[in-house]
Amino acid sequence: MQDLRKKLQLTTAKVIKKNRKKSITKSAEEIGMWKSMWADLEKGIKDPQLSTLWRIAEGLDIKPSVLIKMIEDELGENFSFLENTY
Repeated sequence: MQDLRKKLQLTTAKVIKKNRKKSITKSAEEIGMWKSMWADLEKGIKDPQLSTLWRIAEGLDIKPSVLIKMIEDELGENFSFLENTY
């Protein structure tokens, strides 16, 4: 479970970093976030809440659902926190 969580964090970081068009400082300021928190998110250190992802999506000028879909696509269709019980 911990490995899956880390994979999600690192993938989220990759997608956020890839879509950021401004500096970390400017991006963080625009959504009312500490620069250090944004940097930690991009390093995969933080596990953001949905409300934080929503704000980040708005700061990236994309819909929150699109950000989630980008993360989902990057993870691949087999990613799941649930064990197969078949």
